[in-house]
Amino acid sequence: MPSCRTNCLEKPLSLGFRELGRCVGKYPWGFLIVPLFLSGGLGAGFIFLRQREAKGIEDQFTPVNGPAKQERQFVQERFPDTGDFSRLRLSAEGTYAALIITASQGENVLTEEGLQEVIDLDTAVKNFDAGSKYSSLCAQSKGKCMFNPVLDMISYNSSKISATKLIYPLHEKTFLGSILGGVQLKEGTQEVSSAKAIRVFYYLRENSSESDLWLKGFINLISKYTGLKTVSVSYFTSISREKEFERSSSSVIPFFSITYCLAINISIFSCLRLDCVRNKVWVATFGVLSAGLAVLSSFGFLLFCGVPFAMTVASAPFLILGIGVDDMFIMLSCWQKSKVKDEVENRMAETYKEAAVSITITTLTDVLAFYIGLLTPFRSVQSFCLYTGTAVLFCYIYNITFFGAFLALNGRREQGNRHWLTCLKVSEPKDDTDGNVCCVGGAYDKQSGAEREMPTQMFFKKYYGPFLTNSWTKAFIIVLYAAYVAASLYGCTQIQEGIELKNLAVDSSYVVDYYHNEKKYFSQYGPTVMVVVKDETFPYWNVSARERLDLCFQEFRNLSMTADSPPVSWLYHYLQYGATGWFVNVKDEKGFKSNLPFFLKVSGFIRDVNFTGNQIIASRMYIQTVNITRAIDEKTMLNAFRETAEKCSKSHAVDVMVYHYAFIYFDQYAVIVNNTIQNIVAATMVMLLISLMLIPNPLCSLWVTFSIVSVIVGVAGFMAFWGVNLDSISMINLVICIGFSVDFSAHISYAFVSSKEPSANKKAIDALYSLGHPMIQGAVSTIAGVVVLAASQSYIFRTFFKIMFLVILFGLVHGIVFLPVFLSLFGTCKRNVKKTESNTVI
Repeated sequence: MPSCRTNCLEKPLSLGFRELGRCVGKYPWGFLIVPLFLSGGLGAGFIFLRQREAKGIEDQFTPVNGPAKQERQFVQERFPDTGDFSRLRLSAEGTYAALIITASQGENVLTEEGLQEVIDLDTAVKNFDAGSKYSSLCAQSKGKCMFNPVLDMISYNSSKISATKLIYPLHEKTFLGSILGGVQLKEGTQEVSSAKAIRVFYYLRENSSESDLWLKGFINLISKYTGLKTVSVSYFTSISREKEFERSSSSVIPFFSITYCLAINISIFSCLRLDCVRNKVWVATFGVLSAGLAVLSSFGFLLFCGVPFAMTVASAPFLILGIGVDDMFIMLSCWQKSKVKDEVENRMAETYKEAAVSITITTLTDVLAFYIGLLTPFRSVQSFCLYTGTAVLFCYIYNITFFGAFLALNGRREQGNRHWLTCLKVSEPKDDTDGNVCCVGGAYDKQSGAEREMPTQMFFKKYYGPFLTNSWTKAFIIVLYAAYVAASLYGCTQIQEGIELKNLAVDSSYVVDYYHNEKKYFSQYGPTVMVVVKDETFPYWNVSARERLDLCFQEFRNLSMTADSPPVSWLYHYLQYGATGWFVNVKDEKGFKSNLPFFLKVSGFIRDVNFTGNQIIASRMYIQTVNITRAIDEKTMLNAFRETAEKCSKSHAVDVMVYHYAFIYFDQYAVIVNNTIQNIVAATMVMLLISLMLIPNPLCSLWVTFSIVSVIVGVAGFMAFWGVNLDSISMINLVICIGFSVDFSAHISYAFVSSKEPSANKKAIDALYSLGHPMIQGAVSTIAGVVVLAASQSYIFRTFFKIMFLVILFGLVHGIVFLPVFLSLFGTCKRNVKKTESNTVI
């Protein structure tokens, strides 16, 4: 049965690249100089780097069109700020500073000594001057600055604590769940016996230059404060995440020089030969330089175009280095197989013909995989994918122009039998032995006419290949692969979702300590969720309507993450107010509306009801949540509240909406899994299409797809074992996973198909012999490109290293272990051939 022909593009592409290689070999200087000038011109775009830096954690790491952002807009429109501050009613995080004070020794911060130090610290904060004092910037309620309620209850006199009875969590209508942490109650009562932590907030009126200056002064004051003996303090401000996030971005810059030096050294070492003519030291150096020019050109070009530069893009150069060096090794391997006595133009033509299709497959799949990532709703992912995809494209262009040109110039030096360092002509070896570093060089394999094979190539051909294609080895590999798949699938069931905000700061940041103490002492109570009645025509005065509303709230109260305490409800208190006397009528529309303005003004609920034009446009009430300690709890709570709100609309005919400003960040849980799967599936399908067009056998294209899926499952499973969550950062890396798994599997599959060996086992051995060495070179150099990130203090860059390590490890194992075995067993892939009358294969 004849095999299908899918090489409609592969053959003309090979011929086209052969002519390009001949042209590069004939006119190398033009192809060398033009990219240098182009890089210099485009690199000038870096002068716009500061202007293009993407600002705002919310903008970068939350879904662009997340439901909570629309909910926030609705709340801000229906309940505008009146200037009377209430933390409960904030539609955004606000402008503030916060302290968490914990007992250094013992279990109780509510001692006279401990509270005196808290009061002294509080006094220092209120009195320091950063251009303005706190009293002139503070958020006010009824004309007074908002202070810590516990300190207010003891009148800022620590000696009164022993005589003060604090009721937890609700003390005289003041919620203490976010103020006191690690609380112990007296047996059988709600009275506080001890507390391990106390939190103090300092809210400012607005986010302005004066506010920012005060917050910076606050950070400086607390970081240098020395007046604490019995307590310790952690601190945070509303600008802390942004500032520490920027610091996290800057922390990776010193690694660039280390990475490039390491990559150059490894590349040189892997290309080093004792033959003073065939030595490829400068070739390896220019290969790394080519990748660097690609980063310079692509980033500069996009900065010129005004594309935002997100912090996640800072990890892209490490990735581009690996891709560029990998392609360099493929081209160099093909060059070394060409006949050394041929003209340089002919050697370049053969090199391009053999290598260009393979690196074109990997480049197209990489670029398209990254550009598909632009469909994600996270700006940090969009920015990374656009910068990285464009850099991969430039890397490919520079590999076939700039690097190819230098390879041709180096070939001319070799053709003239000149020394790799001095370029002086040296003597040719008189026998079949290798040349040496000093004065004799230019040896080659007289039988094949090509350069001498590297020892690693012979290892793959004589030892590893035959061992891998042994029947017993194949059986063991199949069992090993089954174990790999089982472990990976189990890991996928254990993966956690979402990025914790503390991970956006470096490990040594004061922010980390604050988040740690917040989670340790204040996780018993979660966000106080706003429940908004959106229906402008809802008849609050109607008994049956109120019953439906009560049933709706009962649905919320039945949720496992809802506190036992009743909701904070203006309507409940209004009805209680109406029951206090005969002169207040709330049982009909006219009486309900006529008494409402006075009640809202005196009760403090005026910001909870939009009563405009004698109509209740919207109203809101509040439900307290409990035990929201992990990312999975946040996801569960968000989904439960939104599902309950939808149920209220359908089952009880009450149009309600739930909101808390933390939902802006929780929204990532609603899209992260679906978008990750969507991107991976789309990129995999694109890869399959490209492989079908460029690999001369459809079955091998399917094996490439199988390999990609297998690597992705492995990476996703094992990243769970390594403590990496599925978030916008790891989503980036899983998209990368497609590109790198293609790099390994496509190279081997294409070499397997192209092999002229008669049997499947020999085809597998020939493919390993041809590409095993450059694949290992590429894997090692790529790992070297990212290994320095393992020492980073930033979660983002450590995550990048972890997933890249898994991608390269599993991709390489698939390329040189699993895939050759499966191809030899089930692949039956071969290049379509036909015989002429003289029986020659074409």
